[in-house]
Amino acid sequence: MYTYQKLLAGILCFSVSALVQGAETSSAYSLKYDGGSIADLKTGADLKLHISDSLRFTKGKDELLVIPAAAVQEISYGQDVHRRVGAAIGLAVVSFGIGALMALSKSKKHFIGLTWEIDGKKGGAAFQADKNDYRGVLAGIEGVTGKKAINSDALTVKN
Repeated sequence: MYTYQKLLAGILCFSVSALVQGAETSSAYSLKYDGGSIADLKTGADLKLHISDSLRFTKGKDELLVIPAAAVQEISYGQDVHRRVGAAIGLAVVSFGIGALMALSKSKKHFIGLTWEIDGKKGGAAFQADKNDYRGVLAGIEGVTGKKAINSDALTVKN
């Protein structure tokens, strides 16, 4: 019976080490492309951002853009807040009380903007990040580039 325990322990150690070696070492975040200068990419496309010594954007298995950390010129962050009026109207048909409460709720979208210059070519793009990931995306980009994100909500424009 003692040999079975050794065999089981050996199998468990091997399977855990195989899982650890198969894990991805760079961080990858899901983003939605909101517009910019990335060629042949439509607004609303789902992307993955891989942060290492550069910013690498992929769509599926295709690599779309690699931005070296030193090429990043500016990082910006902003929010879009709006009320859920359409959902409230739909719920009001079923139950007026729930529809009224839904009309009071707000929804936030988190946007991250990047500008860069690679070999004399300037570019820029805006991305929508998930509410659970945007802090991690910003911290990762700021850490790699050494630049601080500008909060575009704090900027006020007066005409």
